[in-house]
Amino acid sequence: MLAVRLSPHLEKLTRKCPAIYNQFMYSEAEEKEAKEGMVDPLAEEEYTAVRGLVHKYGNRALVLLTMNCAAYCRFCTRRRSVSDIKKGVITSKDFDNMVAYLKKHPEIKELIFSGGDPLTVPKILKMGLKKLTTLPQIKIVRVGTRVPVSNPRLVTKEITDILKIVKDKPLYILVNFEHPAEITKATIQAVKRLQKVSTMLLSQSVSLRGVNDNEDTLYELFSRLVEIGVKPYYFFRCDPVKGAEHFIVPLEREVQIFTKLRSRLSGLATPNYVVDAPNGVGKIPVPLDYWQYEKKKYTDFHGQEIEITD
Repeated sequence: MLAVRLSPHLEKLTRKCPAIYNQFMYSEAEEKEAKEGMVDPLAEEEYTAVRGLVHKYGNRALVLLTMNCAAYCRFCTRRRSVSDIKKGVITSKDFDNMVAYLKKHPEIKELIFSGGDPLTVPKILKMGLKKLTTLPQIKIVRVGTRVPVSNPRLVTKEITDILKIVKDKPLYILVNFEHPAEITKATIQAVKRLQKVSTMLLSQSVSLRGVNDNEDTLYELFSRLVEIGVKPYYFFRCDPVKGAEHFIVPLEREVQIFTKLRSRLSGLATPNYVVDAPNGVGKIPVPLDYWQYEKKKYTDFHGQEIEITD
């Protein structure tokens, strides 16, 4: 079972805001697995080239540094492994294997450091950045984190100094935000510290029933993110993960919400609304109600037809 972990910062927010409580606290609904639920919807195990390195897309690769997080989101696509800290420990030998694989695949120009949360394991993050991002073939580096929301105190000088290892190439930091109540004074301070050592901060958000499934909530979220210098990048349809099915918003409602949002938000504040194709390849843009289209199926980047499940 996915563990429950809260920092004092997040515990206070869960008491004040039901939408935040729903994201991090166990619910009995997690035990009611639907037939469509998948253990590994993005097929990351299938595309794991060497331990910790997922190569699903030609010119970029995902580096899973740890299965540890400051807090565990109940809708996480990696529910199968996050919180299993021992299973997710990446070693120097693992990094050596990654380096060997990357050298054999010079088409990989971009690395995305994720997990778990890379900012919760400074020593491993430091080792990974030193060994991997200094390869001449790597031109772009991304680091994904939710620490500014889950435990902003972890954005320390040690962390920002480690991130400075990335030199002479862009460093993009992606922070997960799901609800405007997460944008607290402490979180804004953490964001500002990260902005000083990165090229750009972008946000990723997930459409979640009982959390942000209404127009006004998302309008406030994306508007406030732009105001603090974070570009809304992706708005994901919730992955059909076993144990997280109760978070999935019916597609038609989701499209209605985002269609209304698009008419209110500036282009700068509007993220890409996509579905990360389950058992497929690609983050597929979801068309809005400005067009007539088939809403129950789509094709992924490889032309595979995939049906939508609510």
